[in-house]
Formats: sequence, structure tokens, C-alpha cells
Amino acid sequence: MPFVSTNGIRLSYHRSGRGEPVLLIMGSGAAGRVWTMHQTPALNEAGYETIVFDNRGIAPSDAPPGEYSLAEMTADTLGLIEALGIGPCRIVGTSMGAVIAQEIALARPDLVHCAVLMATRARSDATRRMMQDGERALTESGITLPPKYEAVRTVLEMLSPATLNDDAVASGWLEIFELTAGQSAPGQQGVDRAGDRREALRRVDVPCRAIAFADDLICPPHLVAEVADAIPDCDYVEIPRCGHLGNLENPDAVNTAIIEFLEKH
Repeated sequence: MPFVSTNGIRLSYHRSGRGEPVLLIMGSGAAGRVWTMHQTPALNEAGYETIVFDNRGIAPSDAPPGEYSLAEMTADTLGLIEALGIGPCRIVGTSMGAVIAQEIALARPDLVHCAVLMATRARSDATRRMMQDGERALTESGITLPPKYEAVRTVLEMLSPATLNDDAVASGWLEIFELTAGQSAPGQQGVDRAGDRREALRRVDVPCRAIAFADDLICPPHLVAEVADAIPDCDYVEIPRCGHLGNLENPDAVNTAIIEFLEKH
């Protein structure tokens, strides 16, 4: 993969397809190539060029020591857009990637044509704060959970009961997460300390779509709806029978919601 130097680090990226550019920003702890399972093929077929990249902390991009701030990761992505000369571009982000997309739309609306914000939020409520604090405490303790336990915990947090109640499908997910247990980017945990951004989001002046996943425990629909309510030109779509990884659980519905919005803008 080629690299771009931005904000004092190197980011790896990959471009595919032809047409108007769509930048996809991944969530915490995951590689940009996750988008290539379902989203980039659909977007390429719909006539868009796609750009995926690995956020700081995810190899082969640089992984500086310490925790990363939302401002740092926003600056990384802005530098990538400028280095590739793709602005103003369409942006699709999920989870942490959607939060970064929100900040890009605030800081540099001239580089954003429109944005799709999946599994996003503008603040953490009491339950999400405790989840974040628990994750941080576990990281700081140095304890390594057994892979089987980590796999079970991950699927319960990330997937819908509709997925977990299907033995064949659930077994596949459990196997994947057991094999990848321990692979994370602890520096990205600092992004969750951004505070309440609802008032700031009222200044976003580019068209947005907020996509919620009905069974999402990390960014539940009520928090996604707050983002849609705060951004002046933002509609809201809720997709059933999927959790935080809705773009992988129900890719057809997610791709339809993304492409339908992009084609309007």
C-alpha cells in the first residue's frame, strides 16, 4: 500500500474504482481494509472512486506511543485529503471514524461535499462512559484476557441478537474474534474524551446522513439521533437486526442507505 505523510506521521491508504471520490474512515481498532469486504465494491459499482486508509495506531500506518486525541486524528485525515487532492469529497465514517468525519465537516467544510455518519454519537451517556472507563482500566492493568473469553465478550458487545441466535453465523464470528484477540490500538481510546459535541455540531453546514443500527450497544440509536438532531441538514436512518458492526452484519441495507444519500448530493 502507498503512504502519505501527514501531521508528523505516515498513513497507508488504498484507492479503487473510478468516479467522484469517497473517503471511508474506519472505527477504532480496525484496519481500513474492513471496508473492502462490502462497502468499497458496492461504491465502485455505483460509479465512485473509494479511498480507504489505516488510522494512526493501525499497521502499516504509524503508531506513535501514548493516547491519541480527536484533534490529532482529525488533523491526520485532513492531511490525507489535502495530500491526495480529493477535496471536496464525500465522506463515510463509522463509529470513531464518523466522529472524525463530524470534526472534519466542522473544521474544513470546504473539503467535504457531504458525509454519512454511521454508528456515531456526539457524547457518551452514563452507560457508555462506564464501558469506556472499563476498557481503559483493563488496558492499564496489563491483563490479557483469554482469547475465547475476549471473543465472547466482543460478539455480545458488537453484534445483534439476531446474528448471535443463528448458531452457524455466530460460530463464524466467534472463530474470527478468537483468532484476532489481542489485536487493538489502545492509543485510540483517547478519542473518546472529546466531551459533548452537540452544540458544536449545530455549526455543521454540509449535508449529512446519520445511520443507526437498532441493536447497537456502543452507539445506540438514541445517541445517533442526537447527532441528526444537532446537525441542521442531517437526516436519520435506522437499520434493524444489526449491532455496532452493522456494515458487516447487514451490508446490503447499509450500502443502499449510503449510496441513496450520495446520489442525492
